[in-house]
Amino acid sequence: MTDQLPMSVTAPLTPAQKTQLINLIRRAAWAEIMPRFRMLDAGEIGTKKDENDLVTAADTGAEAMITRGLQMAFPHALIIGEEAVSKDANLLKGIAEAELSFIIDPVDGTWNFAKGMPLFGTIIAVCRFGQPVLGLIFDPVGDDLIITDNTSPSVWQTRSGRHRPIRTADPKPLDEMAGYMHIRLMPPADRALMWSRVGVLGYVGTLRCSAHEYRLLATGAADFILSGHLNCWDHAAGVLLCQQAGGKSAMLSGEAYNASMTTGYLLSASCEAVWDTVASHFADLASDT
Repeated sequence: MTDQLPMSVTAPLTPAQKTQLINLIRRAAWAEIMPRFRMLDAGEIGTKKDENDLVTAADTGAEAMITRGLQMAFPHALIIGEEAVSKDANLLKGIAEAELSFIIDPVDGTWNFAKGMPLFGTIIAVCRFGQPVLGLIFDPVGDDLIITDNTSPSVWQTRSGRHRPIRTADPKPLDEMAGYMHIRLMPPADRALMWSRVGVLGYVGTLRCSAHEYRLLATGAADFILSGHLNCWDHAAGVLLCQQAGGKSAMLSGEAYNASMTTGYLLSASCEAVWDTVASHFADLASDT
């Protein structure tokens, strides 16, 4: 494999490189993640910011394995893992300048994983100067994935290699929309505003797992995701998967998303019409950013 990233008009990885990446993710899942699912000892679960922000031996083991594989294949690429950033936040400063970066969330939905809930995934984004150019979300439980790059439609791929195109949902009125909003992570004033506005929506919730929230959006089972917690490992892959499945992702202010962003509100929606409707409904959030 080579660490040379083609121009943005071409695919960031060759088909062989994609296959090698998928195989690396799958090996990490079966070596480091699934053997620990519902088998974690108390000493294998730790906290970061608080009791809702967990890290397990599966997170650190899978990230280390994926990082080693990527460093061997792409020795000049910037490799950013969620757990590495928790120890050295300065790693994030290189995203906007990096010609090639890989962003890893080894176990997205760690709280679910640690509690024995089968709702977690591995997220990989490939970026060029912070712009997502390949997105992959792998479900270790189902052993399948959704994947896309900047030249291809989003597809759902099984372990056997069979794949089918996926598509976001058709537009619908606000009171029929179902979406995910991470209200708990917003500033207090914004939380109050959000709770005053969500009542007219069809459904609002959170899965504690960006991997499956974006999978549901890209496959047409949800209508939008609105988040002000811009960890790049949560969103960079999902933004591209949404867009390449027919949706629209952008900051609520209208600015294009970049993985180097750390503030503001990111809205991903099933289509431009839904994006416009939701953005208008929550326009006050954008005015405060």
